[in-house]
Amino acid sequence: MNFDRKTNIDRLKNEQFDVLVIGGGITGVGVALDAASRGLRTALVEKDDFSSGTSSKSSKLIHGGLRYLQQGEIGLVYEALHERQRLRKNAPHLVQLLPFMIPILTKDGVVSKKIARALGSALWMYDLTGGWRIGKFHRRLKAKDAHSHLPTMPFEKLASAYLYYDAAADDSRLCVTVARTAVQHGAAIANQCAVTKIVHDEAGVARGAIVQPTNGEPFTIRATTVVNAAGVWADNVRQADEGNNPHSIRPAKGIHITVPWKKVQNDIAIVIPVRRDKRSLFVVPWISNGDGTYQYTYVGTTDTDFAGGVDESQTSVEDIHYVLEALNQSITTNVTVDDVTAVWSGLRPLVRNEDGSTAKGKTADLSRKHKVKVSPSGVISIMGGKLTTYRKMSEHTVDEVVKHTGKAKKCKTKNLQFIGAKGFKSSMLNGADAHLAERFGSELNKVKELISQDPSLGEPLIAGLPYLRAEAVFACRSEMALTLDDVLSRRTRARIINRRATLASARKVAELMATELNWDSAEIDRQVAFFVDSCSREEAAGMVSEAEFLASVQ
Repeated sequence: MNFDRKTNIDRLKNEQFDVLVIGGGITGVGVALDAASRGLRTALVEKDDFSSGTSSKSSKLIHGGLRYLQQGEIGLVYEALHERQRLRKNAPHLVQLLPFMIPILTKDGVVSKKIARALGSALWMYDLTGGWRIGKFHRRLKAKDAHSHLPTMPFEKLASAYLYYDAAADDSRLCVTVARTAVQHGAAIANQCAVTKIVHDEAGVARGAIVQPTNGEPFTIRATTVVNAAGVWADNVRQADEGNNPHSIRPAKGIHITVPWKKVQNDIAIVIPVRRDKRSLFVVPWISNGDGTYQYTYVGTTDTDFAGGVDESQTSVEDIHYVLEALNQSITTNVTVDDVTAVWSGLRPLVRNEDGSTAKGKTADLSRKHKVKVSPSGVISIMGGKLTTYRKMSEHTVDEVVKHTGKAKKCKTKNLQFIGAKGFKSSMLNGADAHLAERFGSELNKVKELISQDPSLGEPLIAGLPYLRAEAVFACRSEMALTLDDVLSRRTRARIINRRATLASARKVAELMATELNWDSAEIDRQVAFFVDSCSREEAAGMVSEAEFLASVQ
């Protein structure tokens, strides 16, 4: 398996492919893995970095979506719970069991029996729909036991709680692992390669694309079929193919904030209510200390329409206050803006109606179902969906590809293990190498080998965070990390855990990467300046309204 970018670009330039996938988010790399594992000659290009869009900015949950039951989306929940279990088997090192607690609160000292019964019924439905596959059923907790999981919640307001189980994963790490697994199965994949034109034959059928790499001359990729898996940028690809101005996607913004764990002290994920609009937020502990305590907690997500350009999604002051207001209504420690160590903002690619009109209602109430659409030229667009169901989305997409190529081959990804899964044992998560095990699985020895060759690589990459210098080197050598932002935002999650600590170490990380990527001092300065500017824009956006920020970038 060669995940070297130069080798992959040489293949993209010189080979004939059955399918070209545009987009390196989780859906795109999932399509590439599905197609390659079926024996199709597969290519994929990503204009930025793998998971640089929505796929690095989710709630990092692999779940059925309990709230979708309330919307009558039983089929979606059933599918998602099946996919959750498949992911736990195919990537046991990346996808971890996560308990969730839903507190039942009193109002003026009285518990609403109606609400308690409704929650209980919903959780039984969740279990029966497929939640049981995780090996645990939900259960009711007494107030004392519930309070032990969130001791900062006012005890007098807590009547009881429900405990149920789902799973979590680092979304960006999942994405790059699927991409590497696709290459292992024969796909040719490269990031920093923007599609500038869809190539059509004399009959008007899409037969590939012209690609502009960040550094280098444009080239043409030849393929029998083209798949548009560009997420919130799907309409851009459709426009390049169809020449019109399609309106397939309704972007919905979701933001999260990160705060010090000591301000919240939850040892499991908590579902808290948002009183002002009858929604809920997830409060998830992050970066375990191995003793039942954690370093950080992240809280989210919001769900609002987004009217700006899809490259300009940022966390606004209203977003931060919305999340803090909900959090502080559930705990007593008064978390403030000054406590926030990081934020992240992403756009969900919700699918509009067939005629391009906007579905009525709030984005939170709209379906997360995916849709496969084929253009007159044969470009296959996969739109919508959610992180948990990416494999099923990919299967449906490649089934359509098979119709166009005439190469009838069955899907193999239901039981296809990812890189790092073979040889992985759950006991690895409890030892001294737990941090590396949950990120690299059985490949952790490759990272440890780097440290044995150069002990300085065993030192922290960012002060106060668990990442090691060896992880940045491994990212450059084996995970196609090309920029400082690739390493600090996605190969590690340092930026979205503690932005200022990450900024303080940015130059040292760039100097470490320079040895691997042959950067001179000018390029180091450029990489650091770009990263600092990106973080500065993010911080500035959190101080003004969304309208003010969008006006400033016009």
